Amino acid sequence: MALIPRCAVVMADSRLQPLVLTPDERRVLENWVRRRSTAQGLALRARIVLACAQGEGKTPNVAVAARLHLDRGTVRRWRAGFLRDRLDGLSDEPRPGVPRRISDAQVEDIVVKTLEEVPDGATHWSRRGMAAAVGLSPSTIGRVWNAFGLKPHVVEDFKVSTDPQLIDKIRDVVGLYLAPPANAAVFCVDEKPQIQALTRSAPILPMIPGAPERRSHDYHRHGTVDLFAALNTATGHVIGKVTARHAAADFIAFLAEIDHQVNDDLAIHLICDNLSAHKAAPVHTWLLAHPRFVLHFTPTYSSWLNQVERWFAELQRRRLDRGCFCSTDELTCALEEWIATWNTNAKPFKWTKNADQIINTIGHYCRRISNSAH
Repeated sequence: MALIPRCAVVMADSRLQPLVLTPDERRVLENWVRRRSTAQGLALRARIVLACAQGEGKTPNVAVAARLHLDRGTVRRWRAGFLRDRLDGLSDEPRPGVPRRISDAQVEDIVVKTLEEVPDGATHWSRRGMAAAVGLSPSTIGRVWNAFGLKPHVVEDFKVSTDPQLIDKIRDVVGLYLAPPANAAVFCVDEKPQIQALTRSAPILPMIPGAPERRSHDYHRHGTVDLFAALNTATGHVIGKVTARHAAADFIAFLAEIDHQVNDDLAIHLICDNLSAHKAAPVHTWLLAHPRFVLHFTPTYSSWLNQVERWFAELQRRRLDRGCFCSTDELTCALEEWIATWNTNAKPFKWTKNADQIINTIGHYCRRISNSAH
C-alpha cells in the first residue's frame, strides 16, 4: 500500500469547508467548555469546534488533532457534524437498546442542583432528597452522580499557607530535592509526638478463612513516646531516636546523633517545619558551634513538603495502627526494630514536581477559592 505524504494530508485539510461561528454559537460552545456540569464528551467536542474555528475557520484537522492530542478521524467527524447540523451535530447519535427514560435536560437539572444548590435545612443532598426534588428514583440519582463523579456526602479539608516567604521556601526545599548540593547530605527531619502504647481490652481474634482479624474497640493506654526521624533524601536511610518528649534539648540531642552518624567531610542540610523547638535559642547556639549544619524551614501549614511525613505514614500504617504494646519500653523496641528493618532495604521517595509546578498549582487553588460563591 502506498503511503500518503504528510504534506498531502495537510493540503487536503486546508481545502476543507471553513468553519465559521456566529457570536451566539461561540458563546454556547465556550460555556460548555467552562461549565463544570457539562458532560466531558460534549466539552471535548466544543473544544474541537472552537479549535477548528481559529484562523478564519481553516485550521487543518491534523493541526487540531495534534493540539488536543486526539485522533484526526475524531476531529474530522465532529467538524463535519457541526458543519452539517451546527450545535445539534455535537450530540450523540441514538444507540441500539432500550430507550432512555431520562432526558438530557433532566440529567443537567440533577447536576446543576447538586453543584449549585443545597436542600432546605441541610448542608448537602442525599439520593432520596434529590430524588424527591426532581421527581426521579434514588437509583437514577445515584447513576447520574456516579457518571459525573459527584459525591455530595464527601468533604475534604485543605489549608493554604499564609507564610509571607511561601514561594522562596518552596524553591529552597524543592531545590534540595531535585538538585542537592555537592559534598552534602540532605535530611528531612521531624518529630512524631505522642505515640501511644495501647493494648486492647480483650484478646485479638486472629484472621481465619472467611473472616478478618477482629479486635475490641476500647483499649488501655500505657503511656506515650516521641520519635525523632531524619530521612536521607538520597538513600532513604532513616536516623531515629525515641524520647519522652520533644523539647529543644531533645532536638539538640537528636542533632548530635545525626552529627555522629554522618561522615565528617559532608555538609548537612536539614529540612524541618516551624516548631518552636527548632528555633529555640539553645538550638541556635548549638548550630553556631556546628557550622556544617544548615536548617531549611518549610512554609507554615505545608507538612506535605517534608518527605519524612511520607515515611511516618508508612510507619503508622504498617506498624502502629494494628500494634499492641503493653508498655512504652515495648513500643520503643518496636519503633527501633521498624527503623532497622526499613534501613535494611531503604529506598528514597521520588520527588517529581518542580517548584514552578507546585507554585502554579497553589495559585490555581487560590483562584478557585477567590472565585468560589461559598
